[in-house]
Amino acid sequence: MQLTTVSDSELLMQFRNPATKEKAYTSIIKKYQEKLYWHVRRMVIEHEDANDVLQNVFIRVWNGLENFREDSQLYTWLYRIATNETLTFLEQKKKRTTVSISDDDSGLSNTIKADKDFDGNKIEWKLQLAIQQLPEKQRIVFQLRYYDEMPYEEMSRVLETSEGALKASYHHAVKKIEDYLKNN
Repeated sequence: MQLTTVSDSELLMQFRNPATKEKAYTSIIKKYQEKLYWHVRRMVIEHEDANDVLQNVFIRVWNGLENFREDSQLYTWLYRIATNETLTFLEQKKKRTTVSISDDDSGLSNTIKADKDFDGNKIEWKLQLAIQQLPEKQRIVFQLRYYDEMPYEEMSRVLETSEGALKASYHHAVKKIEDYLKNN
C-alpha cells in the first residue's frame, strides 16, 4: 500500500483497529514527519532542538490520536500540536536561559550567523535573519503562510485565531521583512 494513496480517514480507521494501530501510526508519521520537522525547525532554528520537539509532538499524537474527533483535518490537528509544542519549548528555553525576549531573539540570529554555511550576502540567509526579528506570533504566521502555503482558514484552526487577525499579522510581518531586507 503506497503512502500517498492512503487517505487520512483510512489511516485513522486503521489506527483505531488494534491489529493495525502501530502500522497506521508509522504511516501517519512518515506522511507528515518532514513537513512538521521543517515547520518546527524554522521556529527553533537548531536541528537538535527541532528533533527534540518533534519527538514530543509524536508522543502527544500517539497519546491523543485515539480521541481525535475529526472536527478538523488530521493535518490541521498535527500542526496545532507541533505549534503548541514548539511554543512550549521556546518558553522553557527562555526560562532556562533567563534572558529577555529581545536577547533570545538576537540569540537565534547569532545561531543563524554561527552556522558554518552562513553567507551574509545570500538573500535566503538575510530572509532568515529578518524572520527572526519578528515578534513570535508574526514569525509563526509568516512561516505557516510563506513556507507551508497554509490558507488563512486552516491557519485559523491551527492557531485558534481569527482569519482577520492572521491576515493583519502576515501583512505586518511582510512589511517588517521588506524593511529589514532594504536596510541590511
